[in-house]
Amino acid sequence: MKKSYIKGFLEDIILHLIAEQGESYGYALTRLVEERTQGVIKLNEGALYPVLHKLEEQGVLVTELKSEGSSRPRKYYRLAPGKPSADYLDEMELQVNSYLTA
Repeated sequence: MKKSYIKGFLEDIILHLIAEQGESYGYALTRLVEERTQGVIKLNEGALYPVLHKLEEQGVLVTELKSEGSSRPRKYYRLAPGKPSADYLDEMELQVNSYLTA
């Protein structure tokens, strides 16, 4: 799959997975994308984190640092409560439906 195609859908894919999982951290998201696309899309940190940071700045995602055992803290991402994330998801659904009915 061409990188330009992936870039166009990357935000939607990430948000869908976070909404489905409830919350997730970066490395887990890269593995989920690879698993769900059966290896067609292999994300690296250079592609993933700018998207996560952009969505966080827009108020669509919120983060929380969590420590598990002796490992270093991980930054977990989840949908922000309220209007920005709801509006974003509504818009994403409209776009997907328009693709399917075109």
